[in-house]
Amino acid sequence: MTYEEAGRLLAVKGQEHVLVGFDSLSRQEQENLLDQIARIDWDVVSMVGEKEKQSFGEISRLPAVDIDEIETRKSEFTEAGLAAIRQGKVGAVLLAGGMGTRLGLDKPKGELDIGINRPLYLFQRLVMNLQEVTEMAGTTLPLYVMTSEKNDAETRRFFAENNYFGYPEEEVSFYVQEMAAAVDYQGKLLKEAPGRLATSPNGNGGWFSSLAKAGLTEDLHRRGVEWLNVFAVDNVLQRIADPSFVGATILSGKNSGSKVVRKVDPYEKMGVICAKDGVPAVVEYYELTPEMAEARDEKGNLIYAFGVILNYLFSVAKLEEVMAKKMPVHVVEKKIPYIDAEGNYHKPDKPNGYKFETLAVDLVAMMENTLPYEVIRDREFAPIKNLHGVDSLDSARELLEKNGVEL
Repeated sequence: MTYEEAGRLLAVKGQEHVLVGFDSLSRQEQENLLDQIARIDWDVVSMVGEKEKQSFGEISRLPAVDIDEIETRKSEFTEAGLAAIRQGKVGAVLLAGGMGTRLGLDKPKGELDIGINRPLYLFQRLVMNLQEVTEMAGTTLPLYVMTSEKNDAETRRFFAENNYFGYPEEEVSFYVQEMAAAVDYQGKLLKEAPGRLATSPNGNGGWFSSLAKAGLTEDLHRRGVEWLNVFAVDNVLQRIADPSFVGATILSGKNSGSKVVRKVDPYEKMGVICAKDGVPAVVEYYELTPEMAEARDEKGNLIYAFGVILNYLFSVAKLEEVMAKKMPVHVVEKKIPYIDAEGNYHKPDKPNGYKFETLAVDLVAMMENTLPYEVIRDREFAPIKNLHGVDSLDSARELLEKNGVEL
């Protein structure tokens, strides 16, 4: 995009301020800014001021494969999953674009040291979890690591410096999550530097479109990968490419699988898997009425009992089919650092604008069907959101030790 083309476009969009001071930028800064402008999704930016559409469809229970059934069919599920892994049909995607800011770490979140008596990093422990499965299968599988613009170089360096934590380097691919422009409350694009728009990762729902734009779908096809297990960086206990989960999903004939845990109480703050007008959906805890949250079946069990833990298995064929469709975009109020018209830098202490995000839970609905697969909470759910308290480094360490992990 040329300067003239950018000027005309921004004038039409009422965003002329973006090019103020352009002549004082270095040539590289000018090129980078023009490239950012060329990649703006104006349909998304124009959502500011629109009320987000809510879907009030009929919500109903979505039956899960519970722990008792899994135990009964364990060998059947596991054999089917191991067969798929050995045939090269399974890959894993680590969502690792976040920074460890809330944990006092000015580095990628995966570099958090969770050890007590020895160094043990989040990235390292997740790779170890994957290796438990590959050793069982007698073969490795591809691991795709989604980073962000802010942590990509450091993440690659950290993996290389640590020899990929013993995993074959040729099986690990990195790609950068797409970014979305940020705006103020009036819909004006914010700049974080004179030659750079303020941007943020476009949410965990964009992981497959970002993978595709990085050219990695060609790698999937070359390898014959038919299923991708997507998981978040902060759940240190989760099992990756779990053969029983993979096998159960494949045998179900569904397009996706969703690992879930049973809620500890009706009002636990986690998204609940259910059906909305017959299509799988994740309903946030605050969307459930008290009657729904507390509803129980004839056995006394909660009807809306299962919460998602961001560990999904998706059919690659179905992902490619739905990729052409527009994912729902969520407009989220955030604190966004920016420079003002005089070039002064501001780091606000309260929300001052909007970021735009897609969510993996929406991708589950686009799959048209899913198999909720219950896992034992204390064995597979130890998210690290804070240093102390609930879902913290402290609670994760306690659960790791409970599961025999040496810290």
